[in-house]
Amino acid sequence: MPTDGGHDLRHHGDAEVRDDGGSLVDLAVNVRADTPPAWLREHIAASLGGLAAYPDGRAARAAVAARHGLPAERVLLTAGAAEAFVLLARALKVRRPVVVHPQFTEPEAALRDAGHTVDRVLLREEDGFRLDPAAVPETADLVVIGNPTNPTSVLHPADVIASLARPGRLLVVDEAFMDAVPGERESLAERVDVPGLVVLRSLTKTWGLAGLRIGYVLAAPETVRDLERAQPLWPVSTPALAAAQACVGPRAVAEAAHAAHRIAADRAHLLTGLARFAPAGLRVAGPAQGPFVLVRLPHAAAVRSRLRDLGYAVRRGDTFPGLDGEWLRLAVRDRATMDGFLRALERAVAA
Repeated sequence: MPTDGGHDLRHHGDAEVRDDGGSLVDLAVNVRADTPPAWLREHIAASLGGLAAYPDGRAARAAVAARHGLPAERVLLTAGAAEAFVLLARALKVRRPVVVHPQFTEPEAALRDAGHTVDRVLLREEDGFRLDPAAVPETADLVVIGNPTNPTSVLHPADVIASLARPGRLLVVDEAFMDAVPGERESLAERVDVPGLVVLRSLTKTWGLAGLRIGYVLAAPETVRDLERAQPLWPVSTPALAAAQACVGPRAVAEAAHAAHRIAADRAHLLTGLARFAPAGLRVAGPAQGPFVLVRLPHAAAVRSRLRDLGYAVRRGDTFPGLDGEWLRLAVRDRATMDGFLRALERAVAA
């Protein structure tokens, strides 16, 4: 597994619950609870009658383009956002890639697997993990940043990210969680005025489709063509294409917008509960704007282990470059679940 500086770049939240037999309350994986909804499951199931034919992505591609007001040639459908990171690493000729951390580790892992030497820009806790564009080397010809960033839950201003654009540079913005932000404010998905911009979107988080693998890239047509040439034939299955088309339609966009406001309210409830642990040394990164919260507390590894004994799985933070063993990431769930977790956290901290 790609590692660097003691960080296992291929450790993800699903590892926290993979072998638990469903006994743990999952606060480690950032997939929205109670998904996919029944209407989406039925829509996907209806596509199974067409499995004898090769997948045809034209309708789904057009639907994604229409959702963002872009021409279809600026859209590439992928088997989840993770495939897009592999395509970027393998298809594009870059000399000095830079990844802004802490963030989702798969972009760096994919770059390293493709033989690239990766430079890191480490954002600092004392700055609220906010982006300082001046920290990115001028010589970087590929810059990767998440927005809102996993695991910090920081939402960077769109104009600050756009200021990283340079002639001859690709600016890759991972917006996998942007549809969980009310109004998708600070999104760059529909911008065509930023040179070298590549925006990645995932449909697996909000819609609970991690097992189906569906996402997409928004970029200049020449970049889309370069990435498409690196894909195998028929990279996205017929059921995944059906899901993509459904998840960018008006009904789904409205449902996601409603869910984003609910997540924001549930996150505020969680943050209020976490505030009472400040005397125990707990600090929250942020301000948090995503469907998860990053916290720092003494003896986090022991607290995490105790939480498992109490029935709750949370994401360890020490696999993210820029973080250490005192960090934990908590997925936002409904208030009843959060209240149960806070009671368990009280016992775990006391222990």
